Amino acid sequence: MNFSTSLRLVSQKLPCHCFQSLTSVRTSVSLAEDPRRANVEQRVKKFHEIPGPNSLPWIGTSYLYLFGVYSAKRHRAAFQKYLKYGPIVREEIKPGNFVVSIFHHNDMEHLFLSENNVPQAQSHLPIIELQKNHPNALLPVNGEDWLKLRKEFQDFSSPQLQSAYLPVADKAIKDFVTFRTSQNIDDFLPELLRLSLQLTLLAAFDKKIDCFSSKEMKPDSLSSHVMEAVLTSNRLLCLFDKLPSNPKDVPSLWKKFEKAMLLIEKVSVELVQEKAKSLYQRNMKKSESAVPSLIEFLLTSSNLNYKDAVRISVNLLLAGVENTAYTASFALYHLAKNERVQNMLRLESQRILMSPTDPITDKTLEDASYARAVLKEVFRMNPLLPGYGRTATQDIVLSGYHIPKGTTIVTENQTACRLQKHFVRPNDFIPERWIKGSPVQVKDNPFLVLPFGFGSRSCVARHLAEQQLLLLLLRVVSSCVVSWTSEEILDCKNLNSTINQPDKDLKFTFNRIF
Repeated sequence: MNFSTSLRLVSQKLPCHCFQSLTSVRTSVSLAEDPRRANVEQRVKKFHEIPGPNSLPWIGTSYLYLFGVYSAKRHRAAFQKYLKYGPIVREEIKPGNFVVSIFHHNDMEHLFLSENNVPQAQSHLPIIELQKNHPNALLPVNGEDWLKLRKEFQDFSSPQLQSAYLPVADKAIKDFVTFRTSQNIDDFLPELLRLSLQLTLLAAFDKKIDCFSSKEMKPDSLSSHVMEAVLTSNRLLCLFDKLPSNPKDVPSLWKKFEKAMLLIEKVSVELVQEKAKSLYQRNMKKSESAVPSLIEFLLTSSNLNYKDAVRISVNLLLAGVENTAYTASFALYHLAKNERVQNMLRLESQRILMSPTDPITDKTLEDASYARAVLKEVFRMNPLLPGYGRTATQDIVLSGYHIPKGTTIVTENQTACRLQKHFVRPNDFIPERWIKGSPVQVKDNPFLVLPFGFGSRSCVARHLAEQQLLLLLLRVVSSCVVSWTSEEILDCKNLNSTINQPDKDLKFTFNRIF
């Protein structure tokens, strides 16, 4: 049976499994009012009228998370709030610190489209405090400073540059699949983290490090130190945000965070200095190679300086190491748990690759429509971020309620993508819902599945990340049959992290077919 025939028959063979508890719950909560019509059709309700949990003196609503009233998993806690309070929820996480969560795509659309050219993401208090303690440290920025860096970075992520990096990324991933999937590994996540770090160092810094060499696998190696620092920083960032007190009031954790962040900055400085020295020694402004690394691109830009290059480098290391690895984890899991989907993807790989050893080109990825559908379904079910935080840049009306300027608003995209009113059979992994002409195709709402954010704060390296993930999916299924050997269901853990990560060890086996 060929690929096209299999696709036509898919509606007869779709699976039904996992997370049934979410779909079985019924609620009388009505859909959110269209915010653009709220002022006309009904009285705009006041901010304090937004439903939500009670706030206690001194600790706000943080007790609900600290003492287990809400699930330790943010996406499940969000679902609990949605069922109890409806499509908009107000919380006073800390005294005087209000957060509004929204669950309906109309509200999300209105929020994102109402932003000015410099949308304000919620700044992490620990970063602010760390900058006070170390005024010379080059740490992540927000607002106008971020917009300036983003404008320059946008050129680097052009399709031409992605095409130029495709061969080296493909080789690295092909080697990874060849050598690492043949190992007997109890938890595959550290393998994916190392691969992600290796690809980040290559694309961003032109640093060729084999993160799987005997030297780099040691605990005192550069790659091991960077991985540990990134994991520690991101974990503590979220934990500190939920504490009712200043992060420095917990000295043991603050010292760990400070040490980890300063190590990331130190490594970034060293990598930027190394590239700057190389450019100076060549006595030239442009790279000898056809494609400069990100750092070389930034250092030769007339609109940026050395400090800007370091700040972007810190951001890339904080995001690049974990993001691709976690998405790859859930992608492999869904393939392993859905034999039909894995077989369909393998059929496609055989159609677009004459041999598993053939290089993957731009044309190969262009023709990989099912692989892209698989990836988008992963983004829907297990997005990297449960939602996006914004600081309202102006007064706004959401679900008929007035939200004052300066309020933190969180879009609960992950929960919204698991609601039956947005998707049929929302807890089933069905890539065909994203394929044009499929019997189960859905009308895509552009504000629900947002794996890389929206607008000027969206991920500037999204196309490189998508490229790496597609390469991994195609290389794995063309060479192996991947299986999930655990009895347990893989879910997200995210309460003490800013991003979704696997909540269990990755128990995969890879049986070679080539």
